[in-house]
Amino acid sequence: MGGISAVLSRVAEHGRFVLILGLVAGVLLPGLAVTLKPVAGEMIAFLLFLSALRIGPRAVLGGLRDIGTSFTLVLAYQFAIPCLLALLLLAAGFSGELALAMILMVAASPMSSSPNLTIMTGHEPAPALRLLIIGTALLPLTVIPALWLSPAADSLSLVFTVSLRLLMLIVVAVGAAFAIRHFLWKSPEPASYRALDGLAAIIMAVVVIGLMSAVGPALLNKPLVLAGVLALSAAMNFGLQAGAYAALRNAGTARVAYAIVAGNRNMGLFLAVLPPETIDRILLFLGCYQISMYLTPTLMRRLYR
Repeated sequence: MGGISAVLSRVAEHGRFVLILGLVAGVLLPGLAVTLKPVAGEMIAFLLFLSALRIGPRAVLGGLRDIGTSFTLVLAYQFAIPCLLALLLLAAGFSGELALAMILMVAASPMSSSPNLTIMTGHEPAPALRLLIIGTALLPLTVIPALWLSPAADSLSLVFTVSLRLLMLIVVAVGAAFAIRHFLWKSPEPASYRALDGLAAIIMAVVVIGLMSAVGPALLNKPLVLAGVLALSAAMNFGLQAGAYAALRNAGTARVAYAIVAGNRNMGLFLAVLPPETIDRILLFLGCYQISMYLTPTLMRRLYR
């Protein structure tokens, strides 16, 4: 076990490059991407479990001291921005697949590995952990108005069904992780945290291959469409990050974590709860979105420095 822990710790040290390898494999190995696509939702749920396992219930209670700021940001990120975007798209008559994907992106909770992304930029991950905890807990509620306003809302029952499935998934993943920390793994060593970070980086790299199953074929068959979707997803991600970074200049050491969370959302979590036909409509955007997410520690490092 010591050897495995040492290997995972080394992986954690080079996490940025592991993510880039996952992106390259997702594009160059479309057959593998298609194979991994059906289990991508479950693997993202496992990432949520790993994040909760790393945080532990004690850190959750400690982090909730700053609940006011975190709660306000979660409402802004997951409620106000998605509803505003949905209303703007409705007013413009834009209701296709891209509209649905954009709304789901901004309505999602923080990426399960947003603390890892923050660590990779050289900053304190605790504020990202707080937003992840609160945002994930509130997601089944905050997602309802955005889904209701989105093109996915064929019926109100679908909206509540998706919300209920999200709640069940979150309770199981986080509950299992916290139970392990409370009963079996109360005082992890620092090396154990580094090993978990390395395992999370590997899982993220594998997950992104499955999420990019639509990118490889699009590169060959419709490169101009791919370029447009890639530009849109990157503009939304980096634009939200830069906007939050500029607006939250008084946030102190938490500023970078808040900015990273603003643009990097756990959109893939919807794979485990949405109908397959809806997933197919957003898959190209979702794959392109992974590129900007996984390049955040590399491309945004200079700004956040």
